[in-house]
Amino acid sequence: MSTSSPNLRLDYVEFATRDVAAVKIFYHAAFGWQFTDYGPDYTSFSDGRLSGGFFASADTPAKTNPLVVIYAADLENAAARVTKSGGEITKRTFDFPGGRRFHFADPAGLELAVWSDHRADGTKIA
Repeated sequence: MSTSSPNLRLDYVEFATRDVAAVKIFYHAAFGWQFTDYGPDYTSFSDGRLSGGFFASADTPAKTNPLVVIYAADLENAAARVTKSGGEITKRTFDFPGGRRFHFADPAGLELAVWSDHRADGTKIA
């Protein structure tokens, strides 16, 4: 029997953004994230498992420090949702041992990735 403890695990992640309103619209449309605003310069998000926030910053955020990776069972659908929601694919889907992934930039220029352990035909990668 294993016990799950939040001790020493990622618990919350924050991102700088030039436009809090734009990233809320994008991540809600692309991934269904829910938001709670704490004033005009900060919003907290929940993806159903992990929470985090976006804070307003006049500085251009670093593109990938750290690179955050989102899981999707259907990678092609996730890529379509990203582009339909105003994101830009920055690295097309590529294979790696155990999966596939692509990178994208949100409307503020922040780069994240989406990975899957399923092939385009829906079969699981061994």
